[in-house]
Amino acid sequence: MSRIRVCFLGTPDFAVTSLQRLCGDPRFEIVGVVTQPDRASGRKLQLTPSPVKVFSVRQGLRVISPEKINNDLILNEIANWGAEVAVVVAFGQILSTRFLGLFQFGAVNVHGSILPRWRGAAPIQRALEFGDTEGGVTLQKVVKELDAGDIIGTRKIALDQEITGLELYAQLAEQGADLLQAEFLDYLQGHLVPVAQDPQGVTYAKKIEKAECAIDWREPAIKIHNKVRGFNFGPGCSSIFQGKRLKIHRTRLSKLNSLGLPPGSFVYLNENVLTVETGDGLLQLLEVQAESRNRQNADEFMRSQQLKKGDRLEPFTS
Repeated sequence: MSRIRVCFLGTPDFAVTSLQRLCGDPRFEIVGVVTQPDRASGRKLQLTPSPVKVFSVRQGLRVISPEKINNDLILNEIANWGAEVAVVVAFGQILSTRFLGLFQFGAVNVHGSILPRWRGAAPIQRALEFGDTEGGVTLQKVVKELDAGDIIGTRKIALDQEITGLELYAQLAEQGADLLQAEFLDYLQGHLVPVAQDPQGVTYAKKIEKAECAIDWREPAIKIHNKVRGFNFGPGCSSIFQGKRLKIHRTRLSKLNSLGLPPGSFVYLNENVLTVETGDGLLQLLEVQAESRNRQNADEFMRSQQLKKGDRLEPFTS
């Protein structure tokens, strides 16, 4: 088989990992890249290109960033690229039937879960939030129904109680790129037949709402911990301390005994240990970020505040 002509669609760093691998593989030719438009970012709200666009420009790739990919002019331009297959990795727009029909081999998608579990927008966060013991990434055919296409290949990762969303994100980005250099080729060469998803195993990873980011200290420690480690990939979890927002970036379950104080109370303030009472069990805060401050380890935060046992964290609302 000659070099496979690929149209690549992606936006964040997660997608860059796959695009970089394909660019370095002589079996593929990237004939064009589609990514999201430049967005306002940072305190100055400067227009900033996506990580995929930055990488593509540096590599000298043809790249477009339309507001709506299903526009006739955009589809005509993509058709002129002459790609045989589309590879989609965290692109961020719904693809039309007409788009899918532009390619001899259709389109495939790298999705950050073991499908059919966690179809949808936030698979990495939801897997950790719900305490899954196994995570992974799936290469699937793209069909009209969201993340419902036949499975070409998967990679699985055992999840312990300490792995965070950011750490899992990085691992799955590499595993997804592996799928594109192995099972993807087998599929294109006709050596691998995609397998239909089991409809009995379908769950949905809905988009995370802002209200979910507020920590309710009345909940069990394990539930709060799982949300913090999942959401540290984005959008993060927050509480209120002394009237100001406090972001909670990293936590750990504590084996210390509860003192029976109200949920949200600081109960242990020993060196390097900042422990909070919850509705069931204790939770250690390892890394936090006070309002208008940089991220800090718990010991740095304690040194910067005049904390005492019984001081309380309150729910953050916005």
